Amino acid sequence: SSEARLYSFTPETLNALKKFRLGTSRASKPQAVIYEINKQTQEIHASPSTDAPRIYTDLSTLASELPPHSPRFVLLSHPITLKSSGRETAPYVLLYYMPPTANSELRVLYAGARELMKTTAGVGRVLEVSDEEEVEGVKEVL
Repeated sequence: SSEARLYSFTPETLNALKKFRLGTSRASKPQAVIYEINKQTQEIHASPSTDAPRIYTDLSTLASELPPHSPRFVLLSHPITLKSSGRETAPYVLLYYMPPTANSELRVLYAGARELMKTTAGVGRVLEVSDEEEVEGVKEVL
């Protein structure tokens, strides 16, 4: 696909994505990692860019760490109890964070990488969020 030629992941990021996905299914708390795109290199990586991605376990803290004017991808696994069966499950989703104040260049950059990020991370669903309240309320949507 053309997205795969435009955007890239380092082997370290790919390993971190896989490890995160496999490690979240049995977590008792929400697990989230923020990802961003480097505008110069078109590389998708964890934010902040460190050796090990920061894992957020609280949606309020996660929401407060998202920049007010720049889009981000957030991988989220959030344990919930299904009303129908009472069974515990942890949906694994991609939050596509797009604040209304993001400039058009960043909007296009993130829109172009959205499907690649979804596929590469192995998530089943993408939820669009645009502000802190929507991020904090994501459990209701799951």
